[in-house]
Amino acid sequence: MATLLTIQGGKPLQGRVRVRGAKNLVPKAMVASLLGSEPSELRNIPEIRDVEIVTSLLAIHGVKVDHDLEAGSLTMDPRETRNATYSEIDTHAGDSRIPILFCGPLMHKNGEAFIPDLGGCRIGDRPIDYHLEVLRNFGAVVDKQPSGIRISAPKGLLGAKLELPYPSVGATEQVLLTAVLAEGITELKNAAVEPEIHDLIQILQQMGAIISVNTDRTIRIEGVERLSGYRHRAIPDRNESASWASAALVTQGDIYVEGAAQRDLTAFLNTYRKIGGEFEVYDDGIRFWHGGGALQPLVLETDVHPGFMTDWQQPMVVALTQAAGVSIVHETVYENRFGFTHALQRMGASIQLHRECLGSNPCRFGQRNFLHSAVISGPSKLHGADIDVPDLRGGFSHLIAALAAEGTSRVTGIEVINRGYEKFLDKLTGLGADVELSER
Repeated sequence: MATLLTIQGGKPLQGRVRVRGAKNLVPKAMVASLLGSEPSELRNIPEIRDVEIVTSLLAIHGVKVDHDLEAGSLTMDPRETRNATYSEIDTHAGDSRIPILFCGPLMHKNGEAFIPDLGGCRIGDRPIDYHLEVLRNFGAVVDKQPSGIRISAPKGLLGAKLELPYPSVGATEQVLLTAVLAEGITELKNAAVEPEIHDLIQILQQMGAIISVNTDRTIRIEGVERLSGYRHRAIPDRNESASWASAALVTQGDIYVEGAAQRDLTAFLNTYRKIGGEFEVYDDGIRFWHGGGALQPLVLETDVHPGFMTDWQQPMVVALTQAAGVSIVHETVYENRFGFTHALQRMGASIQLHRECLGSNPCRFGQRNFLHSAVISGPSKLHGADIDVPDLRGGFSHLIAALAAEGTSRVTGIEVINRGYEKFLDKLTGLGADVELSER
């Protein structure tokens, strides 16, 4: 039986929502607990599917996990860590790519790691080659087998000099989680420097790691012999914050996002103001609302931090369908991230996709025949449609469009949204959305 979400559109979203720890940090911080010789405590935990998956993965590797849902805290004791089988990992991993990040910590603890085929949102080329090459540089031996990959360190792991061809967040996390206990010094050039990376570095530093970050995207790690546990409060989820802000804009609503942090939303807030949204910053969150009048078109390019995040692009595209004029969006991070626009077109949006780079930012996709630029003409009157959720951010963007549209939308595949949005249906109902969940 499939779950069906029926949405009656046309009602402004008004009220208050609470955003907790970042999906792009919390699961990685949970993996970091494997490196410690003592228990760790992580606070501000969201109730999302990715946390459930990593909790299961830690458990099958012998980590004792205590999750206090009411307090939003996790305690993880890694003192009896063991290896798990391919089948155990495959059963518990689902579509998550997190298992690849277990490799470094497990090799430090047990000498080897096992990784099945990896899933994740289908938004572009996200190979694990970066990860495997990183591990080889540390001295790991990679053995690809029919059921997955066995990675071992028969001579231990040694510090390395690395330079990423692209500042990949996942590869940077892999280096950090592997280098902190590797013998010697590791230098990583062209590293990702997203806020979630800095928060992970703070966690590792609490555990006893020695890590410095230079202004030229170079991270230097001095390996240590032992790490302790940590006690840390995860940074708030800037992607969820931006999604609710976009929902307020598209539905002409007014939403207070408790937990939203201005520091990590600077590029988004600038764009939000340019298009015609208003916001007010408070100590415990940010209030977002439609500024009145017509929304303004703009030219937008995604980029790695500190640029405009690719995860902010999809909900912002929905807002641009309501802007008076022509907007251009150039996606430079994931080559297939515009697949979600097909549903918007069926809802009445005027969106044309192009293979050319319609922007000035450096881009890896211009000569590779990917539809990675969009021309959006508006304002478009959106109407309800039947939608199947394609991925996490695209799916939430479809919800935003359906909430703003005239008429009824029927949405399937919403389970994907649970991976990164805590209790999103309860939050929508609390904001006055007309939604109904059923089985079909």
